[in-house]
Amino acid sequence: MASTPDPIAAADRELIERLAARIVELRMEVPAILALETGKPLSLLAGQTMTFFEPMALALFRFPDYRRFATLVENREALEAMTQAIERRSEEARQARRDRASRTPTSPTGRAPRG
Repeated sequence: MASTPDPIAAADRELIERLAARIVELRMEVPAILALETGKPLSLLAGQTMTFFEPMALALFRFPDYRRFATLVENREALEAMTQAIERRSEEARQARRDRASRTPTSPTGRAPRG
């Protein structure tokens, strides 16, 4: 009998939202979603690999939630939540860019004035 995955904790959802926001800020949505979707079958291996490389990663990067993220990577439900968060934030950013573009005054030539 298959076990039911643990629900994602509120703190983990907050971490997922922060990561999604950063990915969208860097406009890396497509590579991130591609990596998440293709990596789902290997999620347990990916999480264990991250745990193995933790000392080296923390020596090079400041990432206080590294261990929590490595645990999240093992959970396919968390990967799906991360994909959805990235997609949602990406759409919000795209809509905000459209709104800004529609409010930008244009000159008679159809180009935005240079300031």
